[in-house]
Amino acid sequence: MDDQSRVRRPGGRSARVRAAVHKAVTELAAERGYGNFTVAEVAARAGVADTSIYRRWGNLEALAMDLAIDRLTSQSSMPDTGTLDGDLRAYAAKAAADVSGPDGLAFLRTILALLDTGEAGAQTRDRFLSERGEQIQRMLASAVARDEKVPEVLEVVDFILAPMYTRTLFGTGPLTAEYVDTLVDRLLTATNRPNHTG
Repeated sequence: MDDQSRVRRPGGRSARVRAAVHKAVTELAAERGYGNFTVAEVAARAGVADTSIYRRWGNLEALAMDLAIDRLTSQSSMPDTGTLDGDLRAYAAKAAADVSGPDGLAFLRTILALLDTGEAGAQTRDRFLSERGEQIQRMLASAVARDEKVPEVLEVVDFILAPMYTRTLFGTGPLTAEYVDTLVDRLLTATNRPNHTG
C-alpha cells in the first residue's frame, strides 16, 4: 500500500496523524498565538514529517481551518430537553463551557486570525457560520415542531454566542452560570415580544 493510500484511508494511521496534528496546532496557538509558529514546528510537536502536513493540508491556514471546522462538527450533538427554554439553556451552558475551556481562547483567536487571510479567511468565516447555523437550526426546528415561538438563527448568535466570544476575547468577565442564564433570558424576552417575526 503506498503512502497516498494510507493518508486517504479513514481511521487508522490517518486518523491518528490528524488528531496529533490538530493537538499540536491547538497547543502552539494557546502558547504563542496563531501566526507565531510554523508548519515545521507543528510537525515536530505532532511527531510527523512536515511533508505529510503539506501533502494533506497544503499550508498552515488550511490546517487551522480544518481544525476549526472539526471542532465545530465534533460538537454537533444538540440538546433535546423537550422545551425551547431548556434547549437554549443547555446549549448556552455547553457553549460557555467550551469557550471557557483550556483552549477556548486560543480557538477564538485562531478563528479571528484566519479571517485576515484573504480567500481562505472568507472560506473559514462562511464554513464557521454555516456549521454553527445548521446546529442552531436543528435545535429550533424541534421547537417549531412543538409549536413554540422561536428566534431567528442569527438572534441566537447575537444574544448568546457573540457576548460569550466578546467577553472571552477581551477578558471582561467570567462566563458564570448566572451570566449565561441572563443571555438566554434576554433572547427569550426578545423572542416573545408581540412584534417579533420569528
